[in-house]
Amino acid sequence: MNNTFGNKPQSHICIGLLAHVDAGKTTLSEALLFESGAITKLGRVDHQDTFFDTDFQERARGITIFSKQAEMEYGGRTFMLLDTPGHVDFSAEMERTLQVLDYAVLVISGKDGVQGHTVTLWRLLKKYGIPVFIFVNKMDLGGAEENAVINQLQCSLDECCVKFGSDIGGEWMEQVAVCEEGLLEELIDTGSISIRSIRRAISDRKIFPCYFGSALKLECTDIFLDGLAKFCSDKTYPDEFGAKVYKITRDIHGGRLTHMKITGGSLHVKESVKTLPEGCEEDQEQNEKVEQIRIYSGKKFRNSDTAVPGDICAVIGFKNTYAGQGLGFEDEASEPLLESVLMYRLGLPQDIDIHKAFEKLMLLAEEDPQLHVSWDRQHEEIQMQLMGQVQTEILKNIIKERFGFDVEFGQGSITYKETIKDPVIGAGHFEPLRHYAEVHLLMEPAERGSGLTIDSRCSEDVLDRNWQRLIMTHLEEKEHIGVLTGSPITDMKITVLTGRAHLKHTEGGDFRQATYRALRQGLRKANNILLEPWYEFRLEIPTEVIGRAMSDIQRMSGEMEDPETFGHTAVISGKAPVSEMKDYAVDVASYTKGRGRLSCSLLGYEECHNQDKVINSVAYDPDSDPDNTGDSVFCINGSGFTVKWDQADRYLHIQRKSFCDDDIGCKECGFSKPSVYNLNSGKTMGMGRSQSEEEELDKIFEMTYGKPKSRKIIPKKEIIHEDKKKTKPIRITEEYLLVDGYNIIFSWEDLKELAKINMDSARAALIEILSNYQGYKRCRVIIVFDAYKVKDGKRHVERYNEIDVVYTREAETADMYIEKTAHEKSKEFHVRVATSDRLEQMIITGSGAFKISADEFRLEVQQASTEITKFIENHNMKNRQQNRNGIVIPKI
Repeated sequence: MNNTFGNKPQSHICIGLLAHVDAGKTTLSEALLFESGAITKLGRVDHQDTFFDTDFQERARGITIFSKQAEMEYGGRTFMLLDTPGHVDFSAEMERTLQVLDYAVLVISGKDGVQGHTVTLWRLLKKYGIPVFIFVNKMDLGGAEENAVINQLQCSLDECCVKFGSDIGGEWMEQVAVCEEGLLEELIDTGSISIRSIRRAISDRKIFPCYFGSALKLECTDIFLDGLAKFCSDKTYPDEFGAKVYKITRDIHGGRLTHMKITGGSLHVKESVKTLPEGCEEDQEQNEKVEQIRIYSGKKFRNSDTAVPGDICAVIGFKNTYAGQGLGFEDEASEPLLESVLMYRLGLPQDIDIHKAFEKLMLLAEEDPQLHVSWDRQHEEIQMQLMGQVQTEILKNIIKERFGFDVEFGQGSITYKETIKDPVIGAGHFEPLRHYAEVHLLMEPAERGSGLTIDSRCSEDVLDRNWQRLIMTHLEEKEHIGVLTGSPITDMKITVLTGRAHLKHTEGGDFRQATYRALRQGLRKANNILLEPWYEFRLEIPTEVIGRAMSDIQRMSGEMEDPETFGHTAVISGKAPVSEMKDYAVDVASYTKGRGRLSCSLLGYEECHNQDKVINSVAYDPDSDPDNTGDSVFCINGSGFTVKWDQADRYLHIQRKSFCDDDIGCKECGFSKPSVYNLNSGKTMGMGRSQSEEEELDKIFEMTYGKPKSRKIIPKKEIIHEDKKKTKPIRITEEYLLVDGYNIIFSWEDLKELAKINMDSARAALIEILSNYQGYKRCRVIIVFDAYKVKDGKRHVERYNEIDVVYTREAETADMYIEKTAHEKSKEFHVRVATSDRLEQMIITGSGAFKISADEFRLEVQQASTEITKFIENHNMKNRQQNRNGIVIPKI
């Protein structure tokens, strides 16, 4: 993907327009396109004919909902202009666009000045390190005064907000020079400041140029365009290919579009690009072909054979990309600062299948990840996280238009998060038959808003780098939940301390299980904290109701600064929990008789002001959540058994030495060599340095599983022949169990319901059930799935743990495969077939195999689970009896 563009300045400059709603952002974008000649007719928001607002809901409401782009040329430069939503309900769409911007234009209403959401936008621009031009709009309206606005900008945003325009005399240069030491030195040495130096200072966010005008009347918009062309710096890009994916959409024909910015090299049609789907392991990296490259301008586009650095393009052909993904040398985008804090339950018409509706709604989640579309299994309902009422109304119309059914949203509930107060170490062990993994994690609290940070301090001499990277991948691949309310965890640093694998028996899935259990066990041990979202608010009210307002804020558990008065108006700033303040604007309008105004912006998550009340109302029971368990699985005599999270430390194969004073292992402490306890003999065996890790683990498995067993005699099913003689028992090594996969799935009610939601999940669940069953029964399990309708499909066999998973070839049904296999295997082995297909049962009987119905097989699986539980209870009882008899059992 190399080309001749690398390491050369490119004139493609990407500029995004941002604003608080009603500041005139779309009107300014229209003016810039018109002044540059990109459009020949000047549209208006109130006339519903602007270039960017092409969606019918945007035109009807007069707001921008979806970010869009347009090309324009001015002053010898090519600009890609991105118009972003201004309404706070669509902030997620706006923030996704920031990662591809070279510069931002922050639009502020001259009459309203800096508002609550304006400060939030400024904070975002600082986080992403984007240089900013400011355009103060609506200066033609009464009450807009330049000096007052520039003073507010310098006080509320940054003191280096400097007025730019046609006057660039000595006084202006002095204002510019005080913003950066290098500019001041240049002014003193030469008596002036070069354009190049000003460009550099703007690019480094040392100066924020401010322009004043009226976009509607085209006042000073040409001067603003001159400033963009003069003071924007060309970008330099490397030869190596790189791209940032910032959103996923679909065209009018349903084609999937991956919107990205090329940040290095080039991209060509029919070229293959490596993509890594979310949650995918490294060995699953895929190449996907570029089918089309589109350069959009409004709702129209042109096809291009090549995308060069700086281009914002939409690619057709990628199926596994996602918003925030980095391609080529680019890394993943950081976690978004703005997120929805209200969870809504979806109500569907009675004639709509909820599981099919969920699959369709997941397409929306792909386009807007911040929706967090989820399936609540406990209440069997679909949930979404939304910003507010306007977004719910917009989504209703989108769902109706795209999917053809109506939805209703219930009352929004607060989305909480969880973190820990003190450092803690969690460990997980996963060791069913012929599997092995152990993981130890250090979990430390981090500053608010930092999210999750994953690190490792484990030596590669202890655990190979590939296993460590796999552990870190499993920590990142899903949203882990806490133990207080089942809410997502955040603000935590998780460090891989140590771990153990086996070269022959460890698979990737083993470390997933051990990692999940280690994290969960750490949470069960920890001092957990519930977090809730807080608003940063600004309340403008008449002075006569200051007492009422301050009393309300205290009642809402908020915090405030001393009120400021401006004539008959008082301003109170502070912060308060979203749960208390989300409906307060209605009260303000009531007690101020419409003269008050409340503006809120999301501050972030802080400690919940009523934690106990929330925990009691949610009533989450971590012990009743099998999908998120902190218990570990160990092995004895070839069978796995579960140890509760609070007892598992005694059984771990890696035991800690004494730690530092803070009781958290530092780099000097390390971990002791594993000491393995033989449950049969009651002796402890130390692992000496002369043994390799492989030899050590071979001994672990020999002790737990026992020596390889000798061949055994299993009588074959007796079949009476014409000569009345019975077949003799034959010497065999294995018993075979053939399972008709889809027949069992649709015969077991729980799997059938799961299949309605996602067939892949149902298959995976059945395979996992059979894996546990196989580990206990020690039989050879073959599970068969129909794939005979797949065009040109070849028979495919996968190995999962000790199970063979067979997908039949084209024109070969599962019945045909099972019949053939049962006939062949029954000549030498004891064969059983699990199915409820009557015809298949008759064929099986004729082939000499045993049949077992789906219901009978389910009871057998449940009985095996019961026997495992009894075995564990008997083992524990035996240990307790030995203790009472004075026999000391060493800790494992």
